[in-house]
Amino acid sequence: MANTTAAASGGGTEYKKHPGARFLHGPHRTIGGVEAWIVWALCTIFVVWLFAIQTGYAVVSPEIQDTASLTVAQIGLAGSIYTWAFALCQFFSGALLDRFGSRPLLTVAVAFVTAGAFLYAQTDSMGTLVAAQIVLAVGSSFGFVGAGYIGGQWFPAARYGLMFGLVQSLASLGSAFGQPAISWQLELVTWQQLLNGFGAAGVVLIVLFALLVRNPTPGPELSARAADTVKPPLLPSVFRDLGACFRNRNVVLSALLAGVSFGSMLAMGVLWGPRVMEARGAESSLAAVLTAVSWLGLAIGAPLFNLLSDHWNNRRIPAVVGVLLQAVAISLLIYLPKETNSVSVVTMFAVGLFAGAHMLGFTVAGESVPGALVGSSAAIVNGVCFIVGGVLQAVPGKILPDGPQLADYGHALLMMPILLVLGAFAGFFIKETAGTSRR
Repeated sequence: MANTTAAASGGGTEYKKHPGARFLHGPHRTIGGVEAWIVWALCTIFVVWLFAIQTGYAVVSPEIQDTASLTVAQIGLAGSIYTWAFALCQFFSGALLDRFGSRPLLTVAVAFVTAGAFLYAQTDSMGTLVAAQIVLAVGSSFGFVGAGYIGGQWFPAARYGLMFGLVQSLASLGSAFGQPAISWQLELVTWQQLLNGFGAAGVVLIVLFALLVRNPTPGPELSARAADTVKPPLLPSVFRDLGACFRNRNVVLSALLAGVSFGSMLAMGVLWGPRVMEARGAESSLAAVLTAVSWLGLAIGAPLFNLLSDHWNNRRIPAVVGVLLQAVAISLLIYLPKETNSVSVVTMFAVGLFAGAHMLGFTVAGESVPGALVGSSAAIVNGVCFIVGGVLQAVPGKILPDGPQLADYGHALLMMPILLVLGAFAGFFIKETAGTSRR
């Protein structure tokens, strides 16, 4: 890479430095090249790592509760605080990426998650735990959206959806195997040592991000914006970008479709799927398998739907069909007769598989806005996904009676198939974006 020019990769500045100079100096772009894959891989590792920390909280929270003398209600409140902080920061993370690019924001984000991991390890009171949740949420809000942003900037526009799907696939695999791995580690080390280990890994990531992650050379549109002599203040520009995305019909409709799809998957995979199985009389081991199976399904479905969409040159139909099939799978899981526990494992896999259609929401949103707003559009879609997921975890719990039976779950969870059908209906009004390019 020495003695090459930026003009060969879309820039106008010559780099005649040592072989590593192009990693350490100025912005440049080699679309889909080795550097693009390195930057994307680092961001994907960041997502998998922070998902592992989030998954680990579910495993270590009973031990944190004992060590810090907290109540179950306090542990639950701390988890809710994380969700609220994440949802609030999520909408701004994409707009900030659009404004400043991946450098230095993603390095700072990794530093926040690292600090959150170390704070977890020091938890001895409710105050420390809440502080850890907030710090972790701020950094995590840049993780998934940041990886999608990198895919949109460093790879051809036509591969944006596929690269985003691969991120979700790897993150889902991390969720599927994270809890068993963490549970196994806790047999060898204390929970404080485990979380300090996550923090130590974060320090390594901070160094790698600082050295290797750079902003690509902007395209013509972004160059024009960068050349403006007067830039609007930060907050007004952030709200301007968010407003532009919210005014885009495709962004709103794709966010609704993705929101009900991923939200239902999250609620069933994390909470209600195992509870339904327990109401059927299944052993706890089978109920636990369901969570892993659903994430494995999503790991396959996330890139699969983008591949099918590219092959058919159509975004709307695969998204709508996938969401409708997800509604059928969830209905079968909820309403199958009691004597069908083994079938439920296959059904739960199908819930995750067809939930892969939600990734087309990110694809459509990214293809519906200028390249300067791709981060904002992804943040809006992801934010809606987690808001809907939180609602679908909380509301059925308010409806269910104490000691719920299988029929009670059928009544409380009916909202999921209904919302999925409504989301698919919204998908019919999405303007087709296949074949368009932001560049």
